Amino acid sequence: MANAGQGGRGSRPPRDKRSPLQALIYWVLVLGVWGLIFLVAFFAVFAVDLPDTSTLYDVKRQPSVSYLDRSGALVAVRGSQYAPPVDLDRLPKYVPEAFIAIEDRWYYWHFGFNPWGIVRSQVYNWTHRGQGGPLRGGSTITQQLARNLFLTPNQTYRRKAQELILAVWLEARFSKKQILELYLNRVYFGAGAYGIEAASQRYFGKPAEKLTLGEAALLAGMMKGPSRYSPVSATDRAARRATIVLDEMVENRFITPQERDEAFRTKVRVNPVLANQRAQYFTDWVDDQVRALVGEPTEDLVVETTLDLPLQAAAEQAIQRGVEAAKGSGVEQGALVSIDGEGRIRAYVGGTNYLQTQFDRATMARRQAGSAFKPFVYLTAMEAGRTPQTPVVDEPVRIGNWEPRNYTGQYLGPITLQTALQESVNTVAARLANEVGTANVAATARRLGITSNIQLDPSMALGAVEVSPLEMAQAYAPFANGGFLAKGYGIERIRTAAGRVLYDHGMDRPPRQAVIGQPALAYMNQMMRQVVQQGTGARANVPGYDLAGKTGTTSDYRDAWFVGYTGGFVTAVWVGKDDNKPMRRVTGGGAPAGIWKDYMTAALPRLKVQPIPGSTPPPPPEPDPIGDLIDGVTDFFGGGDRPPPSEFDQPARQRPREEVPF
Repeated sequence: MANAGQGGRGSRPPRDKRSPLQALIYWVLVLGVWGLIFLVAFFAVFAVDLPDTSTLYDVKRQPSVSYLDRSGALVAVRGSQYAPPVDLDRLPKYVPEAFIAIEDRWYYWHFGFNPWGIVRSQVYNWTHRGQGGPLRGGSTITQQLARNLFLTPNQTYRRKAQELILAVWLEARFSKKQILELYLNRVYFGAGAYGIEAASQRYFGKPAEKLTLGEAALLAGMMKGPSRYSPVSATDRAARRATIVLDEMVENRFITPQERDEAFRTKVRVNPVLANQRAQYFTDWVDDQVRALVGEPTEDLVVETTLDLPLQAAAEQAIQRGVEAAKGSGVEQGALVSIDGEGRIRAYVGGTNYLQTQFDRATMARRQAGSAFKPFVYLTAMEAGRTPQTPVVDEPVRIGNWEPRNYTGQYLGPITLQTALQESVNTVAARLANEVGTANVAATARRLGITSNIQLDPSMALGAVEVSPLEMAQAYAPFANGGFLAKGYGIERIRTAAGRVLYDHGMDRPPRQAVIGQPALAYMNQMMRQVVQQGTGARANVPGYDLAGKTGTTSDYRDAWFVGYTGGFVTAVWVGKDDNKPMRRVTGGGAPAGIWKDYMTAALPRLKVQPIPGSTPPPPPEPDPIGDLIDGVTDFFGGGDRPPPSEFDQPARQRPREEVPF
């Protein structure tokens, strides 16, 4: 009974175990079902706001603006640059292979994304979180193309999910060759260049089909960061990255070790317009003006400028050499502006290194002019009836509560105005400005081209006026061009790429305006010649040329200037520190005059300059016998205020040839 009872409970026979094949099929089906559910949910969540893929072949870009110098040579290109799409079959085989080797070695084997690459990048990001370095995305070429075409670069999980969906869509619709071709034609290479053709033209000045292996490696290496690995601004870093690309190409058997070694031996030459970063301060300055003159560009523009690239190169080199040589004296920055007698800016340097700092000291900085402002004082006096031989006395002077001092603390006694300007005597300039009126001096400076605010207290006579190098250059231009106003400008003409003229400076140019008359102009040129020949600016003298100018040094040596000119050409040089801290006894007759001479030595032969016009005063009035008789009688009886001429013309032999700060 017991056994029967037990058997009556209906015990079940043991279930047969699944074979390994059955288990595999079972779990594949289970995972497949759950995978399908996940994919449906994934697409439902992330595909609802995918961008419109119908814009795949649309190219939207900012129009480019090409800047030419006065001879038609390319200075710079701003804005985006696209080129016609390049056919993959026309490129050397190693060009696309370089991108595959460094960006997506499994490109021909995945279906839009690489699961292992995604996992590996996420592990890296998790373990390196908070270290401040760049994150890894694990994106394939197809994913990068999807991001470039349709998405933003924001690193969010939603964007990554949409990137993956679009990558799968691209793989389903296009062949691998078509995807790679789209990628190479649309990816951004920095410097405003989109696509391999535009990048090849911009960086190497050649079509993409003529790229060398080394050039292809450089461009492929930029995909990690176009600015960080730019062959222009980060040469060493870009070279190291290109080496990695070439090594990866060898590892993937795209090239042989011998081909890699040959690529190392072949020198890569970057487009000199980009490599030199020439005239970038000038380009920034005129780029803002283009918008003001013709509005925001809607098509590619060509801007014909006044710049002279050979002079620009000489100016940049002179500033770099001069500042480097004077670093021991605390000089950190320099600026230079050259304009011709019509106001055309021929050279423009806003700093020593544009890549390190884009702050433009040629126009944006306002620094005290020091004694470089004194010619406006002396011109006002010449126009009021004085001459270079007018007698003055260098002695202590007090104007209100202000007592200007000379550099040496010594005084020269009786001298002429010519000697006072030649030796940059402070006491004479201060007394002279007080006599003619500081308001009249300010009016003279504004008439000649100073646009900054000019305060009227007595110290303005010694240059306590903040100006830019461009202002100083244009304000000295009337001394160089025969007495005419010459406002500095940099744009001659703006036209579309098709040739339609949008702006022409010649159409808006006002009639020439005389701002200095005779004999004041001849007197000023006479005195400022002496500054260069025998005075504080002697270091700037270039033998064989008619030169004139004035040094300038501010109190505590915060700023040092030399502004000089020849017939129809002016150059202003400034050196100092951006934080306005003092240098170590740097005067206008030192580093600035040296930079000026270095630059002008290269510039003068190219300019074929003429002597300074307006330098000969009109003939003296006809003799007045009665007046001469009265003067003779007065002299006979010891009258008159003028001591013997020898007392006025004696040179300041014991005084060093350097600028006098106040």
